[in-house]
Amino acid sequence: MGSIDELKLKYIISSLKNLEFGSLNITVHEGEITQIDVTEKKRFPILKNQKIREQGRA
Repeated sequence: MGSIDELKLKYIISSLKNLEFGSLNITVHEGEITQIDVTEKKRFPILKNQKIREQGRA
């Protein structure tokens, strides 16, 4: 196993701190980190359905 570059560690930590919903995928080739993929999900409230439900209660 190779040593982990400080720059790569800082990037991984920064990505994790900024990630609310999603995943971080680290690709390793021959013991070295070669790629880091961040997949982030944004969640928004569904206002249309909430309005329909509220109207049904009135």
